[in-house]
Amino acid sequence: MPPKQEKVVPNVVEVASSDDEDGIRVEKRKNPSSNKPLLQNRPKVNATATPGSGNLTIEARSFWKAGAYDIGPTKWTPTEGQLEHARVHPKFLHSNATSHKWAFGAIAELLDNAVDEICNGATFVKVDRIYNKRDNSPALLFLDDGGGMDPESVRKCMSLGYSSKKANTTIGQYGNGFKTSTMRLGADAIVFSRTSRNNRATQSIGLLSYTFLRRTGQDDVIVPMVDFDVSNHWAEPIIYGSQEEWSTNLSTILEWSPFESKDDLMQQFEDIGPHGTKIIIYNLWLNDEGIFELNFDDDGEDIRLRDEANRGSLTKTSKRVFELQSHISYRMRFSLRAYASMLYLRKFTNFKIILRGTPVEQFNIADELKYPKAITYKPQLAITSKEVVVETTLGFIKEAPSLGVSGFNIYHKNRLIRPFWKVTADGSSKGNGVVGVLEANFIEPAHDKQDFERSSVFFRLEVRLKQMIMDYWKGHCHLIGHQPSDANLRNLQKGAAQPPIQLAREVHKQAPIIGLSANAQKEMRLDQPMIGHATNIRQDLTRGQPGSVQEVTCVDNSRRTSIDQICEENIQLFMRCEEHKQKQNELKRTIAQLEEQVEETKRKCAHLSLRLQSQRKLELI
Repeated sequence: MPPKQEKVVPNVVEVASSDDEDGIRVEKRKNPSSNKPLLQNRPKVNATATPGSGNLTIEARSFWKAGAYDIGPTKWTPTEGQLEHARVHPKFLHSNATSHKWAFGAIAELLDNAVDEICNGATFVKVDRIYNKRDNSPALLFLDDGGGMDPESVRKCMSLGYSSKKANTTIGQYGNGFKTSTMRLGADAIVFSRTSRNNRATQSIGLLSYTFLRRTGQDDVIVPMVDFDVSNHWAEPIIYGSQEEWSTNLSTILEWSPFESKDDLMQQFEDIGPHGTKIIIYNLWLNDEGIFELNFDDDGEDIRLRDEANRGSLTKTSKRVFELQSHISYRMRFSLRAYASMLYLRKFTNFKIILRGTPVEQFNIADELKYPKAITYKPQLAITSKEVVVETTLGFIKEAPSLGVSGFNIYHKNRLIRPFWKVTADGSSKGNGVVGVLEANFIEPAHDKQDFERSSVFFRLEVRLKQMIMDYWKGHCHLIGHQPSDANLRNLQKGAAQPPIQLAREVHKQAPIIGLSANAQKEMRLDQPMIGHATNIRQDLTRGQPGSVQEVTCVDNSRRTSIDQICEENIQLFMRCEEHKQKQNELKRTIAQLEEQVEETKRKCAHLSLRLQSQRKLELI
């Protein structure tokens, strides 16, 4: 689209802080002629430093060391009539991005943004390597054909802590994903977006450049942006302030982006189409050895994490280790194609993730499990919450029993949060080869969407998953050649010679509560082991067999305690505790309902008493 000769009128933008609920807001200019929220005026930017990254040290180009630089004195003071505000130092961009320990987690955030655009007509997102024209270094490209962003939406996207995604189906919710993910992958990012809303077609450009902010010594996060109205098939600049401001934004973008002229900038919209968004991340981070963290060379159809991929290839490996490293549970650590194939639970009908020119084939490991079983789980939520039913699919991986891969793939709103979460005890053979898949929308993910918030609901889920995998193993392990655990029941009588309470005390000295995480133990609020406290509990655990304890025989070295059995007993007791808690909540609800009925009855009685008194007075008259 050819640009029209501009009536150059500019604006200056800055990400300003706020104490409102969104954390960072877009400040509105006090200009009666403007009807668009803008970012606050700033003095002319001192951009005398040389753009690019050629003279930066390796430490400055390494992500984990990029935040280590000295902060100079604050340069800006409010002009007359302008209020001071809490500013966001550029260092915050880096420290905020450290929430992504894993680079693929940052890429997943950008894929989520494209997937959330399916409701606006998006049919693809492309992820590819391109080259920075200034120094021929690799850059990372994300391109989708979603609804795009208008000027206001671009400013909200570039602001910190603002999210316009309020629907229950969208993945993003914190308004932080774009900033953390782009800054985790590279020092700089430039955004191009085109949309058509309210009979007005616009295209916008925004630059989030850590290099620019750092090299020019800024003490606030300044994000230059320019907008164009393309409703009449040419690019008419949209002006909110003065010509000088708009020109300052454009010149800053041209100086610090990979594009040296305005024509180069406008050409970037050619492959976007009538609507969509393009993100280019450049000055990609290096690892500690001074090599690009992302590896584009080993596989022309994939993007790999160099350090993760090298971990398993340092020495010669056995056949079994090679098979394990070929499994998707291992490959997804360093292969973006493997990770993206499992990133979303349900397969898309009219949407594709195109990685380096080749679509990613979606994969759900539940589709190839052996002896699959569906288990229904009803999490215990708050009394006021709506009842939730979750279906979990369990089964053996097709490579079982030769591979001991196990764990649960936990999704949230269709997005993979915890892959192959191992809930069984380390060193235990029980559960080897058993994999489960479930969608846990009843717990909230952490900010990096690679884990869940540690709530009581999460701990109860952990214990329930342990129980699921143990129960499944009991009933199905013989199908892949393992001996059923019931064969160990012959050893139960060996430990019956000791009194159960004395035996439990000796067990407690070695393993207080085995099989549950420390946080789960705190959630239970128990100071003593849940093993053989009393005869009735012991009889319940052994399914009505008085005088016996389930393989808790740790008296001497010749009779070692079965850790698996202790885990199972503790889990069973914990589940009984959960059942009692659930019954207690039900009783509380019943009591509350009865109390309401009593109050209602009292009100009716009072009303009837008043009517009776009135009738008696009338009779006396």
